[in-house]
Amino acid sequence: MLLLAILGLSAGGGWTLYNMLSDSQMDTIRTHLESLDPLKIKRITIHGTTLTDRATIMAQLDTDIGRNLFGFSVEKARQKLNNLPFIEQSTVERRLPDTVIVTIKERVPAAIWQTHGHFVLINKEGKTVSEQQFTTADADIFRKLPLVVGDGANENAGPLIEALSLQPEIASRTLALVRIGNRRWNMMMRNGTTILLPEGAEDAALRRLKIYQQNFHLLERPLSAIDMRLPDRMVIHLSPEPSPAPTVQPPQQANSPAQSPQAPRPPVATNASPKPDSPLKIEKEPLPPPHPASAGNQP
Repeated sequence: MLLLAILGLSAGGGWTLYNMLSDSQMDTIRTHLESLDPLKIKRITIHGTTLTDRATIMAQLDTDIGRNLFGFSVEKARQKLNNLPFIEQSTVERRLPDTVIVTIKERVPAAIWQTHGHFVLINKEGKTVSEQQFTTADADIFRKLPLVVGDGANENAGPLIEALSLQPEIASRTLALVRIGNRRWNMMMRNGTTILLPEGAEDAALRRLKIYQQNFHLLERPLSAIDMRLPDRMVIHLSPEPSPAPTVQPPQQANSPAQSPQAPRPPVATNASPKPDSPLKIEKEPLPPPHPASAGNQP
């Protein structure tokens, strides 16, 4: 009779009472219902996700479309969902006759902070939003959030992240934001270029960089560094070119006729990279003057 009563529940007070039962109390009932196989899942609805994709949530439910509605534990699924890095709270509900509803409340991280070999999620104020630590194996997380590195980076990253969000083309090419001397920032780009930003004038520098990128595709060139610390100029370092392979002369045979000695060959010129204390300023193409709003406070 108890089994028939539970199968007769549809919505409202009876179904609410069913959901109030603990997981241990429902084990026996769930086993009987699963053995009868009366109900198949036709819909799994997920609400409230932005950073967590559907496949990740489905992996924690231990069920899927076509399986028995009572063939999984909602409490165990909820606990596994709450262990995911972006999820603060979750609920999992069964709705007769064929639906599972998952409701997610996500944390709102602004960046991943790398400090002393550890990775933690932080918000715009620099406070930790998750005690869970990550490794480089968590590639999906690193694709969705900017990475900030160094002492004090968590407390000072908010304004730069906000400014970078207004320049999506630059942001998509950015790998990490590195705090230098707890005073200013370097941007590490995905192609290996380092951009040196001025202290306190990051927004203006990013606007200048956007103009150079639009006019000259600067971020697509083989550059090792772009120094923007001075408001009235941009100093560019070229990436070093590989040295040419040495020419190997075959050994002279013993019975070959004697040859006259040759004069020493001049050294092959190579395009060496500039030294840090003597940067190379590209003059092949005239760069446009800085935007009037881009003048920084940094000398």
